[in-house]
Amino acid sequence: MPNQHVVPHGDGWAVRAEGAERVTSVYPTQREAINAARETARNQRVELLIHGADGKIRERDSYGHDPYPPKG
Repeated sequence: MPNQHVVPHGDGWAVRAEGAERVTSVYPTQREAINAARETARNQRVELLIHGADGKIRERDSYGHDPYPPKG
């Protein structure tokens, strides 16, 4: 499964799967795009990469499988 990116898109923000030419969805605010991408990343157990308005990655969260889950 490809990592999910939140990227600037026109006047709003888009969610795009890594390596995809087309965006998955477009939102008016970065917050809405992050929420949607976070849910997808959790479900697919991949990384979420949040880009700033300049296009550079400013934050990342990993929802991948933890090889060392907490015990108990």
